[in-house]
Amino acid sequence: MNLEKNREVMIENQLRPNKITNNDVLQVFMSTSKEKFISEDKINICYSDQDISIKDQRGYLKNLHLAQILHFAEIKNNEKVLHIGGLTGYLSVLIAKLCNKIYVTDNDQSFVDSIIKNFSNNEVSNGKVLKEEFSEGLKSEGPYDLIVIDCPQYNFNLNLLNQVNVGGRIIYIEKINEELSKGYRITKMNDNYAKDFLFDVFSNFYLVKKEEMFSF
Repeated sequence: MNLEKNREVMIENQLRPNKITNNDVLQVFMSTSKEKFISEDKINICYSDQDISIKDQRGYLKNLHLAQILHFAEIKNNEKVLHIGGLTGYLSVLIAKLCNKIYVTDNDQSFVDSIIKNFSNNEVSNGKVLKEEFSEGLKSEGPYDLIVIDCPQYNFNLNLLNQVNVGGRIIYIEKINEELSKGYRITKMNDNYAKDFLFDVFSNFYLVKKEEMFSF
């Protein structure tokens, strides 16, 4: 299996035709070996157009959706980013290659360990990984220019806006029902915020079970 070739085909057949044309975004996908972030039994599908389950109801969304997150985030190389729910670190590494500093949180110690290991393997020197509950963000290191939550969730915590600079963004996936979610970008203003719909997501993944939603 020629994984580098598969990665090229993914970029040409999945990303470019869907208006992902930013060279910086395409380059981070090309330079990052996704197969190193998933279990061996799923390597054969890592560049296909499908979700990849990692543990329980969490996993990596389709390559296009990860690319859309980066596309709409418009990450600048001087920005500080918080990635909530890092899994094994694949999207975190992509973000790290585009920003100045990235903080990654997860509530699962095994994922925290995996992210730290994968940061080292990918020579990411601008990242810090911590075990934290998803609802809390990471107040101690804020404010951020961007917060990314890529796993669909039933209930979004608007209080996370308190951890974002004015003009900063939050990219998140809101779960509508078991099958459908929608990607949004929230932009913080001085005394308000703007919410923009970005794309539809068809996935069974969720960050927290509906009956265990956070209460704010």
